Formats: sequence, C-alpha cells, structure tokens
Amino acid sequence: MPKALNNDSPDHALLVIDIQNDFTPGGALEVPRGDEIIPLVNRLAPLFRNVVQAQDWHPAGHISFASSHPGKKPFDIIELPYGPQVLWPDHCIQGSQGAEFHPALDIPNTQLIVRKGGNPAVDSYSAFYEADQQTTTGLAGYLREKGVNTVYVVGLALDFCVAWTALHARREGFATYVVLDACRAIDSDGSLEQALSDMQDAGVVFIQSGQLLGDA
Repeated sequence: MPKALNNDSPDHALLVIDIQNDFTPGGALEVPRGDEIIPLVNRLAPLFRNVVQAQDWHPAGHISFASSHPGKKPFDIIELPYGPQVLWPDHCIQGSQGAEFHPALDIPNTQLIVRKGGNPAVDSYSAFYEADQQTTTGLAGYLREKGVNTVYVVGLALDFCVAWTALHARREGFATYVVLDACRAIDSDGSLEQALSDMQDAGVVFIQSGQLLGDA
C-alpha cells in the first residue's frame, strides 16, 4: 500500500510515549479514552525500522505526587527548584502493575525502552530530558548514533509527556511529527491548547495516522 510519508526510512524513528496501565481507563492517572489509541499504535509500529518506547517509572514518594505534599491535592501546582510542578495522583510506581505497559500494546520490534521519572526529586515528562531541562535520558545520543534525523511521536498524554518529548526533539534538532489521532490528552485547565500552541511555535508538524498508513 503506498504511503504518503516515507516512515520506513532508516533515519526515521517512532517514539511511543507512556502507554501504561496507570494512564489508561481504570488507572491511577487515566487519560480519557487513552486505550483507544492502542490498536492504531500497534498498526503504526511495524512500519518503522526504529521504535523506542518511553515508560514512566517513579519511585514511591516521588516529588510530583500530591501525597508527598501535606495539604495538597492532585492537579494543584507548586513551585519547585526547577519551576512549576503539577501535582499528580501516585502513579507508575516502579515495579507496580500500573507502571506496566498496557497488555494490549503489541510492539515486538521495540529496540529501546527509556524509563523516566526515576529521580525522586525531579519529574520527567519528556523522553529526552528531565523537567529540570538539563538532565538527559540519553535518547538524543542514541537516535543520532542510529542515524535518525526524524521522529514521529504517539502516546499519552498529548498535552504533557507527548508535548514535552516533541518540544525536546525539536530542541535536539530532529524533524518532529506528532500523530494526533494516535494520542490522547488530559486537558486540564487549558493544557491541551497551550501544548498545541507551544509545539506549533517550535516547528512540530501535526499529522494523522492515515498519512503514514496510506489510507489518508
């Protein structure tokens, strides 16, 4: 089937962000309808030679958890040394069922899993950098070593971890596409509108899955 974009090029990579139990319906921090993207992501992944999955992987008592701040509740915002921090329900705790990839996710050609959020004192939305904007995960170097210059981003949540990953991909010089129908958002207090605006300003290109699958 002809494809509108040459996604199977060796210099292209698919970044699959945080499709984990806690971010899907019934999870501790569920993204509305987050499970709906899984069949689509399963169709997209085999089209790529390079596939990376990101996995939120927090220690118990992480600084981003509302439960770590007496008197605070989920979605409150506090100021931390690295900037504003949204407080979340406890989620994706290392080794927990909630931190596991969703059982319907089927991407056997994944070549790398990037675990993020392991520093108890710094949150990490992006697959490239922790929230201090300085500490790297090593993903950019890995992709460059593979000869990748273009990334396609899918997953959860569009307005947080997907957006931060896309913005940092642009910062690292990668051509960056976000496959909008293969993402879902939390959309808290205008977060989705802001994220889409920030990504557009950074040169992120929004596409639909049909442009990759050849059925657009």
